Amino acid sequence: MKTENVSRTVLAAGAGAVLAATALLYVPEFAGQGPPSAPGPAERATIAARAGAQAALPDLAALITDREKWLRAHPDDEASWAELGTAYTERGSRLGDARDYPRAERALRRSLAERPAARGNLDAQLGLGALAGARGDWRTAREWGERVRKADPRRWPVYPVLMDAYNGLGQYEAARKAMESLEELHAGAVVRARAAQTYRDRGWREDADAAALDAAALAETDTEKAAALARLGDLAWERGEPEEALGRFGAALRLVRDHGPSLAGRARALAALGRTDEAVRAWRAALARLPLPEHLLEAGELYESLGLDGDARASYERLRTGTWEGAEVALGLLDADHGDPAAAVARMRAEWARGHRSVRVADALGWALHRSGASKEALGYAKIATEEGLRSALFTYHRGEIERALDQTGPARRHLAEALRINPGFSPLHAGRAEAALAALGPLPDELPAELRRAPTKPRPD
Repeated sequence: MKTENVSRTVLAAGAGAVLAATALLYVPEFAGQGPPSAPGPAERATIAARAGAQAALPDLAALITDREKWLRAHPDDEASWAELGTAYTERGSRLGDARDYPRAERALRRSLAERPAARGNLDAQLGLGALAGARGDWRTAREWGERVRKADPRRWPVYPVLMDAYNGLGQYEAARKAMESLEELHAGAVVRARAAQTYRDRGWREDADAAALDAAALAETDTEKAAALARLGDLAWERGEPEEALGRFGAALRLVRDHGPSLAGRARALAALGRTDEAVRAWRAALARLPLPEHLLEAGELYESLGLDGDARASYERLRTGTWEGAEVALGLLDADHGDPAAAVARMRAEWARGHRSVRVADALGWALHRSGASKEALGYAKIATEEGLRSALFTYHRGEIERALDQTGPARRHLAEALRINPGFSPLHAGRAEAALAALGPLPDELPAELRRAPTKPRPD
């Protein structure tokens, strides 16, 4: 799932914080005219961004159209180029459409051409950091974010960008410190949403849920509230409560009818509840709205579990042949389980060598190694993935299977059982395999193996 990453991406600075990263202050054509009786769509997007909230997608589209029109007449306006570039990034990340990313880069680079970084163009630099995060280029995101933080440590929108970059690089202590800085500088729904993500990553499930509830209560727009409810749904599903998750996603969709993350979450929850016909329809709706790589993989595995082999192949092929940025983990897992495990190893080793050492990359690399026959080497990466704090049923299942292949029966039994305890419906394909593997290991022995038994203690003499 990201996310995510971007989680994910998206999962980048969080979709609302991406546009907020430019600290939009005005729409130039309205300057000097006084406040209108009711804000228009472009102005609403600007107001949302200033608050660190998500703009409604129609308002975001209106802002993009407005900036494009303005810049045709005022091509030297570096602030508007930065606004436009960051709006492109947000739209691309929220729609799963990487075609917006080259547009974003051109606009942000044009902003820097009009006013270079040396002259203090922090908005464009922060926009480039958010863009790098949306693309899954965590090193570049960190570089831009640290430049901005050094120039202005009190510019709060830089910290979500840095948090995502540090998480993507596996630098979790730095991410936690960035979270602390964000909490010192800003408040509101965006901060509580980021806190929920941080607590989740530490394995603090109750704290994560409380923070996400705070974010929902503090949300000022339907779009922002839907995002918070989707986060609550994700948390419920991850802890094995699909009924509650379904309710949260339904509430989000009542606010924003085509909310992409909630459509995907609804499909996932329906699958976990065994409502597979509905889940198939829900995944098709979700993929029509938000065709992220991880969604294509997950939908394909549902189809495969139901014997819908043609649909599964079509979903996998769409993932395999698509033009993606930041999709290495999904592509690695695709090859490991449904293609060429050796190719998956090569892909994930390259990602690790780039410094992208998150638990997601560690898990995917370990699983690819195991699937290619290198289970002994795989175990080290599986331990990294499962010992940082995040309670992931999938990661724990992968570790259990690797240990089973190495004849480490006790640890394998423990981790396979733990995966099913964390979330019994964590995958329509792999949850059943976890149950079968656990059954194959058999019950715990009635007594400890001889090598673990202590010799009986002799009675002490009187």
